Amino acid sequence: MSAESDTSSSPPGVPADATPIRPAIVFVNVFLIATCGLIYELLAATLASYVLGDSVTQFSLVIGIYLSALGVGAWLSKFVRADVARVFVEVELVVALLGGTAAPVLFLAFARVGAFSLLLYSLVFAIGVFVGLEIPLLMRLLENRLTFKDIVARVLAFDYIGSLAASILFPIILVPRLGLVRTSLLFGLLNASVGLWSTWLLGPLIRRGATGLRIRAFLLIALLAIGFWKANALTSLSEEGLYADDVVYARSTSYQRIVVTKGKSGFQLFLNGNLQFASADEYRYHEALVHPAMLAHPNPRHVLVLGGGDGLALREILKWSCVESVTLVDLDPGMTELSSRFPPLAELNGHSFADPRVSVVNRDAMIWLAEVQESFDVAIVDFPDPNSFALGKLYTTRFYGLLRARLAPGATVGIQCTSPLFARTSYWCIVRTLEAAGFIARPYQTPVPSFGVWGFVLARLEPFDVPVVAPEGMRFLNDEALQSMFRFSADMKPVEVEINRLDNQALVRYYEQEWKRWD
Repeated sequence: MSAESDTSSSPPGVPADATPIRPAIVFVNVFLIATCGLIYELLAATLASYVLGDSVTQFSLVIGIYLSALGVGAWLSKFVRADVARVFVEVELVVALLGGTAAPVLFLAFARVGAFSLLLYSLVFAIGVFVGLEIPLLMRLLENRLTFKDIVARVLAFDYIGSLAASILFPIILVPRLGLVRTSLLFGLLNASVGLWSTWLLGPLIRRGATGLRIRAFLLIALLAIGFWKANALTSLSEEGLYADDVVYARSTSYQRIVVTKGKSGFQLFLNGNLQFASADEYRYHEALVHPAMLAHPNPRHVLVLGGGDGLALREILKWSCVESVTLVDLDPGMTELSSRFPPLAELNGHSFADPRVSVVNRDAMIWLAEVQESFDVAIVDFPDPNSFALGKLYTTRFYGLLRARLAPGATVGIQCTSPLFARTSYWCIVRTLEAAGFIARPYQTPVPSFGVWGFVLARLEPFDVPVVAPEGMRFLNDEALQSMFRFSADMKPVEVEINRLDNQALVRYYEQEWKRWD
């Protein structure tokens, strides 16, 4: 019989009076502890990237702080000299409380606490310290039941398997199905349940106060369960502090947090906390983005839209009767579904997704461009600003090279390029990167009240003149406005920049530095 099931004998080197606990069940605890611990780490990093931006920096800091805290916790475990089983249960309950309430507390604190970053990283460190205590304490509980080599091998194996489970569950199921707040509370419940279960599993080793531990565990489970039940109210309360207007729609997808707010002037769409448009003035942005590229082509029949999942660029493209087909490529099906099913947005975009000329592809645009064989007369590139490396890759020479290969002879391209006033270096980095990829670029800009002065680029592979006559029926664009867009004041003139390549992502560094000044 195995060491796990044989209670009458012990492995070589293990005392015959080994503690009567079931190691196999303890290893289940190891698996659950590892899963919960990594979930808390991913939650903190994801939430930080949502509210603070720059996902690479936030994930790097959170992972580094968390791992160092694990080491501190492991070191502190040596000072636990007696009643190890009881201390383990107490630590488990503390982890359940800190980890389970982490997401709602941080969301609530973001708009209300000045030193938010300090709170965030302190909480990550505290969770890491207590999680770091758990495994060494469990290993000590097994030291009189298994040989040292078996303890180390099995504990580490279950620890790593639990981490793998968390890394798979978090992006595929937990965030899109539950959201960050419910995920946090759910795994707090799991930790608290492990603590409660351990009062019986380790019962023979808990010398005093087992009843008190159970009462505390039940109370914590009840608290977290109420929080899980009221998660929507908690999320709404936290997001009220993040946005000036009332939140009327909120959803976490596998890729981003989508929030729609409504105020006196209309509604606004936010992705990961960043404003994408305001219904009151979005027409200025989208007319400026789309129509110069359409005007610069003699007969735009086949149009490609990269990004633009809100359907507002589609609305402008479909005003052109010569258009025969439009292919829209947007990574997030949650965004394109919202644009066709959320009545205010569907009305604003003119129900453009219902037009038979429109085809929607939910893919990574960079991968899709590398695989597709179609050619297009006009390409409209409407990605969010490059505030992360995941977005920055969509502004590189590599990306523009892939786009170039998908353009028909004489094709034109219109690209949104952030603000040449507030992020001047970033703007000209995009322009110069486009030129480095072989395009002839004609920069232009226009004021959009919700954003300020906003920048775009009109590009072709052959020399061309910019259009000077606007299409009829526009709300904003007329001949004078069209011509003035291609003139820049002195404070928006070109500056020296690096080219944004896939291996350096200079643009993301520029963008982060420049927009920090306006936070």
